[in-house]
Amino acid sequence: MVTLAEVAQHAGVSASTVSYVLSGKRSISANTRRRVEESIRRLGYHPNAGARALASSRSNVIALMIPLRTDMYVPVMMEIAIAVTTTARAHGYDVLLLTGEEGPDAVRRVAGSGLADGMILMDVELDDERLPLLRGGGAPAHGGPPARADSRVGEDSRVGEDSRVGDDQSAVLIGLPADTTGLTCVDLDFRAAGALCVEHLAALGHRDIAVVGEAPAVYERHTGFAERTLDGLRSQARESGVRLLHRPCEGGYAAMAVTLARILDERPGTTAFVVQNESAVEPLLALLRQQGRAVPEDVSVVAICPEQVAVQASVRLTSVAIPAQEMGRYAVEHLVAKLDGRGDDEVVLLAPELTVRASSGPAPARA
Repeated sequence: MVTLAEVAQHAGVSASTVSYVLSGKRSISANTRRRVEESIRRLGYHPNAGARALASSRSNVIALMIPLRTDMYVPVMMEIAIAVTTTARAHGYDVLLLTGEEGPDAVRRVAGSGLADGMILMDVELDDERLPLLRGGGAPAHGGPPARADSRVGEDSRVGEDSRVGDDQSAVLIGLPADTTGLTCVDLDFRAAGALCVEHLAALGHRDIAVVGEAPAVYERHTGFAERTLDGLRSQARESGVRLLHRPCEGGYAAMAVTLARILDERPGTTAFVVQNESAVEPLLALLRQQGRAVPEDVSVVAICPEQVAVQASVRLTSVAIPAQEMGRYAVEHLVAKLDGRGDDEVVLLAPELTVRASSGPAPARA
């Protein structure tokens, strides 16, 4: 393993100069910096993570809390996680994975131990129990200043209380809670995504639209993206003068068969479906074929799903794509900015785009 001393000897400088180039704690001339960086590249030097953390009072680690739930579409979660990891590495950070099921306990553990400089949280609920820990804290994560008098959670304002995150523990949410005060959030504008789907179908003449939603547990948890999509669907339906029926679905063929039968029994005049459940997409298309309902001649289908799901379906789906990579990348960039003292709390909503493909068409003429 190449040492810092060997880099210094190769570059013809002192070991302290190499250290300053790596840490940025002192101004180094451009020529010297280039010489040191060239030696680092040629020798393949990698700073010792432990020593670097001790020197900078930073761990150079970002914690990512990712959901491991059977009712969530895992490929999207993994795509976000990969984007977070690759972007973090580009900024010199490693990623520590945490399971969302640990909830507030994981937030306390990471903040109190100094395992990570900042956190990215996924699977955000409207009234997420992790949020009070992120809105200002008492116990510093890395030996920072004592708690401010106004940084209290609930009625307990004891300084050093371990139920609060330290002032220098930065966090970014991939998702949007009901109250975003004091938080940085990155997400697709799911409310606008839902509205786009209804607007598109209403313009094609559809007046009875059914929504095949996520698994019931997703709504029971009041998960932000699902609730906001439903809000957008319903608001646009009222504005467009169409009837909307929403039914959650576990996904898979058997569950989709039951859900479709229920929808058509309640609303036999349904001519369009909006699907926000990746595991229900192909079963729905198969069941419609079995019933002799052609897509899009007899019934239209629009999905809110990853691009890959839409283009690889048996009928190429008109869809609003979920920009998983962009969400992961933006979350890291905003977190790094906060860690560097350059970022403020803000909400970043990515504008949805609806791509028209083969699954949507004019509503069939009524008999």
